[in-house]
This record gives sequence, structure tokens and C-alpha cells, in this order.
Amino acid sequence: MKWLFTWGGKCFDYREGDDLWTYDGRHVGRFYGDEVYGRDGRYLGEIMNENRLITNKGKKSWKQGNFTPYCKRVGCVKYVDYVGNVMYAGYEDFPDI
Repeated sequence: MKWLFTWGGKCFDYREGDDLWTYDGRHVGRFYGDEVYGRDGRYLGEIMNENRLITNKGKKSWKQGNFTPYCKRVGCVKYVDYVGNVMYAGYEDFPDI
């Protein structure tokens, strides 16, 4: 399990294998390399700097195959938020899911 944070520093979720889970136990995404897609197949964002999630505005129309989320699991105590990073041009913070 690898904890991930939004570009703005919010402790959001964790990666387990190719799946993205929220700290409260919801299966919200699937990874294809460093890019993550929602259950409907739409692009949500990608990992930068090893543990930060960010969304490339130019990729928002990208799609992969949809998937059926796993059942909700017991949540975890989330990490304390980090300090946010300065946003890159053409990007925005990872969406709240």
C-alpha cells in the first residue's frame, strides 16, 4: 500500500497494485502505468513526484475501459496533509471523488 496526496497536499488515498482506494475504503480508480482512470473509464489524473496526484487538462477527454469497483472495505486512518506544490501550467489539482 502506497499513500498518495493531491498536488495541493491533501492526503487523499492509497494505491494497492493497480487500484486506487480512498482512505475511507472506496475503490475509485484503476491505474494504467502512472495514469489513473475512474470506474467509467474517464481520465482522472496521474502520479508525479512519486506520491502526488495531479490532472493534466489536455488528457481529460482520454478514456480506458470501465470497471466494476470492488466492495467497500474497512477504512484506514489517513496521513496528515502535506504542504501543497505550486501548480504547473496546463494542470489542475486531482478531483475530489
